[in-house]
Amino acid sequence: MSNPFLSGSRSALFVLTAMACAFFALPAMAGSQARIVRLSDVHGSVQIDKNTGLGFESAFLNLPIMQGARLRTRSNGRVEIEFEDGSTMRLGPNTAVEFSTLNLTDSGQRISEVNLAEGLAYVNWQGKDGFTLNFSHEKVALDHAAHFRVDASPDLVKLAVFKGDVDVEGPSGKVAVAKKKMAEFNVTNQDQFTLAKSIDEAPLDSWDKESIQYHEQYARNNSSPYGYGASDLGYYGNYTSVAGYGMMWQPFFTGVGWDPFMDGAWSWYPGYGSMFISAYPWGWLPYRYGNWMMVPGNGWMWQPGGFNTWNVLPSTAGALPATFHAPVAPAGIVSTVAVGKGGPVFSSAPTFRMVVRNGSAGLGIARGSIDGMKSLNHQVAKSGSVELHPTPQFAASAPSGSPSGYSGGHSSTSSSSSMSHSSSGSSGGHASGGHH
Repeated sequence: MSNPFLSGSRSALFVLTAMACAFFALPAMAGSQARIVRLSDVHGSVQIDKNTGLGFESAFLNLPIMQGARLRTRSNGRVEIEFEDGSTMRLGPNTAVEFSTLNLTDSGQRISEVNLAEGLAYVNWQGKDGFTLNFSHEKVALDHAAHFRVDASPDLVKLAVFKGDVDVEGPSGKVAVAKKKMAEFNVTNQDQFTLAKSIDEAPLDSWDKESIQYHEQYARNNSSPYGYGASDLGYYGNYTSVAGYGMMWQPFFTGVGWDPFMDGAWSWYPGYGSMFISAYPWGWLPYRYGNWMMVPGNGWMWQPGGFNTWNVLPSTAGALPATFHAPVAPAGIVSTVAVGKGGPVFSSAPTFRMVVRNGSAGLGIARGSIDGMKSLNHQVAKSGSVELHPTPQFAASAPSGSPSGYSGGHSSTSSSSSMSHSSSGSSGGHASGGHH
C-alpha cells in the first residue's frame, strides 16, 4: 500500500502580500460549517500539513486541526486528537492520517472522517456525533459509542474492539466485530478477513487506557457544551465562584506577574491568518471561548461562556492592568512564531529533578503525572517553588525506548509510579525539566 504521507516533506517558496489585519475573526459556529478540533497531546516527533502550501511542519500541543489537514508521527512519535464532544483518537509511531472531513450537516450534526494511511490508531468515540475511519479498502462508520484499535501495515490490518460493536465494510462485504473480539484483513488478497475470539495485546494499549482514564476522571464535572480540553481544566486548575464575576477558572501556579499570553506561538492557517496557540497543557478552551479577566485580589482568571463563537485571538474583558499589552498577530508571517517559552515543544527524557515554580502555570507538567495538584499549588504559593523527583511515565507498561516523563506517586493514571517533593524558597519563573 503506497503511503504519500510518510514520504519526504514537500518544500515550496511563497511570496505573500502583507495581511490587511493583524488577525482574522472566525465566524460563529452556528452560522458556519467549518469545524476545528484540537491536537491535545504530543510526544516525540510529530508533523502536520495544515494546507498552507508549505508541506509538513513540526506539530505541537494545542494546534487546531481543520478539514484536509494531515498528521504523521515518526518512530518516536505519539499524538492525541480531541474532538468537540471529548472523543479522542490516538496515533502511535510511524502513523499517518488525513482529516478528510470535519464539518457540520445542515441540522447541526458534526461529521468527522479520517483516512488512516498506515500505522496504529486508537479511537474512543463517545457516540454523540458521526465518525468514519477509512483504512486499506475498509470503512468503519459509527453512529454509537465504541472504543477500538486499528493496526495497519502494507500487508495486514488488525482491528481490535474494546467496547461497543464495530461494523467494517469492504470488498468482502460487511463484518461485525463484537466487543473484545478482533478481525484481520489480508490487504494482498482483496482484504479477506478472519475473526479471532480474543484480542492480542499491543505495547501502547496501556498508554491508550491511561489516557482514557485521565479524561474520564478530570472531565467528570464538566458543564460546558464542549468536552475537548475540559479534563485539562479539571487537572491543571480550579473553578471558583467570584462575587461580581460568577464562576471563574484559574490555573494553578500562576503567581504575581503571570498573564495567560506569556507563552505560546502564532501559527498560520489559510483563511484565518495567524492563530494564537497557548503553550500551556490546559490551553485550549480558555483561548477559544469566553474571556480572560484580571480579577482584583485573584489575578488573571478565565470566565467561561461565548460557546457559540470560536476565537482566533483570545478574548479579554473588564479592566486590564495598565502594563498589559494584548497579543498582536504577526502580519504576513506563515511560519510558526514562538512567544516566550512557547512554540514547538517536544517530549524529552526526564532529568533528576523538576522544580515547579510560582508563575509556571503548569508549563512542563505532564498531564495526570502529579497527584494532589491543588495541595501542591498551596505549597508553591507559600514557598515560591517545590522540587519534585521523577520516575518514568507508564513505568510498568511502556515499551522499550518509548517516551517517558514525570509521574506522580499517587497518580490516578499510573499505579506503578512514585514521586516525592520538597519545598524551597526560590521565587517565580517557569518550571524546569520535564516535557519542555
